[in-house]
Amino acid sequence: MKPDDMGTLFDECAGSHTTVVLDRPFDIAPDGGTVYDVAGLAALVREASGWLHAAGVRRGDHVAVVKANHYDYDLLACAAIRIGAVPALISGDLPDDTVELLLKRLDPALVVTDRPRSGRVLRLDDLDSIRGSAVPPPVQRHEDDPLVVNHTSGTTGTPKLVVHTTTTIVHRLARFEAVRWPVIGVRRDDVLGNASSYAHGRTFCWTASVFCLAPREIVLLSTPSSAPAVFGEHPPTVVEALPSAYVRWTPGPEFRDVRLFISTYDAMHPPVVRNLLHASRRKRPLWMQGWGQTETGPLTFRFLTRKSGDLRDLGRPVPGRTRLRVVDPVTFAPVPRGETGLVLARTKARCAGYVGERERWEAKRNGEWWNTGDLGRITRGGAVMLLDREVDTVPGLSCLEIEDAVEDRLPSVVECVVLGVPGELPIPVVVGEVDEAGWRAATADLPPLAPPRVLRWEEIPRTGTGKVRRQELLTRLVGSAETYGTGRWT
Repeated sequence: MKPDDMGTLFDECAGSHTTVVLDRPFDIAPDGGTVYDVAGLAALVREASGWLHAAGVRRGDHVAVVKANHYDYDLLACAAIRIGAVPALISGDLPDDTVELLLKRLDPALVVTDRPRSGRVLRLDDLDSIRGSAVPPPVQRHEDDPLVVNHTSGTTGTPKLVVHTTTTIVHRLARFEAVRWPVIGVRRDDVLGNASSYAHGRTFCWTASVFCLAPREIVLLSTPSSAPAVFGEHPPTVVEALPSAYVRWTPGPEFRDVRLFISTYDAMHPPVVRNLLHASRRKRPLWMQGWGQTETGPLTFRFLTRKSGDLRDLGRPVPGRTRLRVVDPVTFAPVPRGETGLVLARTKARCAGYVGERERWEAKRNGEWWNTGDLGRITRGGAVMLLDREVDTVPGLSCLEIEDAVEDRLPSVVECVVLGVPGELPIPVVVGEVDEAGWRAATADLPPLAPPRVLRWEEIPRTGTGKVRRQELLTRLVGSAETYGTGRWT
């Protein structure tokens, strides 16, 4: 089966034998327990479509969802799509002022939320008043009409609201995944574990593919801290999680059966990958590292093993689906292989636009090419080497390479973030324990750095996907967000 209509996806997959396990009940069904079959999810989607319709939502309306992280984000998205509306999923981890700005751009017909606010709102604790509402029939839309709105991570400011269509996110992306590819394809006997930010586009696309592939079990975590208990009881064979979740996990027996780890969203550092691969008892477990953006979906992928080295090597473009080139940031002329520049991507899965920021979207579009805003180079063999975001660049070095080196050499460091300050030495910010002698030894052969700033995990400003908000962190430390980069393509 290939995914198509996300409004009726669960109905179409209801005959499968997949069991879905949660770490806590859904926020929209607090009495529903933590185990569902696909038919049960389909019934919940239908019921939720009735709530939205009863609240006045009609075809073409935006429905914003802002709540605590859980997989029912994607169920609400499917419910809105079922009645012809366009769901806009906004992370509940965003600050109030950011949420209000995004809602102003959206002008939604309804906001489904667990936050106190006025206006056109359906609060989750008021659902009992409309439970049992009549379920309207499904509404079909053109494949190129807006389907879903997801926001970018927002590491450099207010997130962008990315519009995808059925063509771009379902036909171009999810259908490619809904194939039993060798090694990476989902098998019928797999147990899939997922610990993600469910407001983001990755899990919407993932939903479209994995339920069509019908694995034995799907285990969904609303918080990474649930992994030891829930994965321990339901050991996954495939795990996909946020990099910020992987970083906080202590490799244990719950990962013993994993044959494939998957990471997207952000760079992974070598010790994390190595330690989790060694936690698996499989003979040759793999790590699939994907690189892409909300606007484009995956652009490259690479397989890592227990012996893999440089993780800045992001692998090669997805065959037949994406093309990459590197250009001079000033002239936009292509640069020779091996030289550093801006990475541009070409893919038919590119988003349809940004809500309320058409000029910003046009500024990143270069004909059929898309400006990723990342600096990198393409090797003679065709692999992509990522160096830094353009806005975070520091002349003469790669912040990401230094971060990798520090984390690899100092096991007591959970996370390292290098910040560029014009006219000053780069500032390394570390989470973990660091002593002066150990730091000197670990960084002796690295470019000159300022003394490390040691912070706790919770002191680091982060996005809903756990990425570090580097400019906000820089402002807190030095009183300014000024960097060497232009930030023109954030």
